[in-house]
Formats: sequence, structure tokens, C-alpha cells
Amino acid sequence: MAPAPLRLIFLLNEDMSIPITKRGAELLKVELQRLKAVERPAVINAISEARAQGDLSENAEYDAAKEKQAFIEGRIIEVESKLSAAQVIDPTQLDTDGRIVFGATVDLEDLESGKPVSYQIVGDDEADLDSGKISVSSPIARALIGKFEGDVAIVLAPGGEREYEVITVRYV
Repeated sequence: MAPAPLRLIFLLNEDMSIPITKRGAELLKVELQRLKAVERPAVINAISEARAQGDLSENAEYDAAKEKQAFIEGRIIEVESKLSAAQVIDPTQLDTDGRIVFGATVDLEDLESGKPVSYQIVGDDEADLDSGKISVSSPIARALIGKFEGDVAIVLAPGGEREYEVITVRYV
């Protein structure tokens, strides 16, 4: 039987903070609660049932349950670590004189295609392009940070340079 894959977990130093929106922090808290109250008890029950079947050396259900337990426990540690290091930022409370910063929602126009796009700059764990949420560490977010309405941001994308004009900056 092949050994279970290793999962590396990076615990953060106490002085290292991770920017996260208020919404992102709430989502992590909900995930943590689900992991502790639903997932952990379910996998403990699955392990107990698999143990009751007898010989553990050839028990695939037991092996699968133990692997899932390791994943859940690792994810609990990871989420707790992120929450303890989180610097929660409420975009509605920002006072930046219209400058694009973490948490801002920006309406842009792609100068090549004329297509309007809208993004909110969020933490790495919150990023979801389908929802218009881009990671603060993404090329487009890095190009936008510090810009104002009317500025043009040049983004070095995999397909080449793209230019976006900043139409509006909102803090919602």
C-alpha cells in the first residue's frame, strides 16, 4: 500500500499578518465551525465503523477515513492559523481619498476591447474570479494598487501587456 501523501502546513509567525476582508474572515469562521462540528465527528464515526469490521491491515475504509481525518485536522490547523494572523479590513471603513487599496472595488475599462470589468481586491484565500474577487497578489491587483479614478494601469498578463482605465473606485 502506498503511503498517504504528505500535506505541508505553513504556520505563520505572530508578527506576520494576512489581510482579509470582513466577509472573508466570516467565511473562514463558518468553515472552521463546519470542520469542527460536522466533518470531524463524521470522520471519527467512520473510523469507528471501519475498526469494527476487524483486520485493519487490509481495511480500505479505515485507511480512507484516517486519510480524511488527517486532511480535516490539517485544514483546521491551517484555518485557525490564518484567523489568528488575520488583519481584518472592512472596506466600508476605509478613508483613502479615492486611492485603490486592499478591499476596494474597482470598475475598469479594458482599453483594447472597450469591455468593462469590475473587481474587488481581496486576500489570497478569498479570490474568486467568477465572483469578481481578485487576489491582492495577482498581477492586475498589483498594477491597480495606488491608482485613482482616471488613471491607466498597465498589467503584465500571460498574454502580454493589457491596459485598463480606472473608471470608479468604491469601498463596499
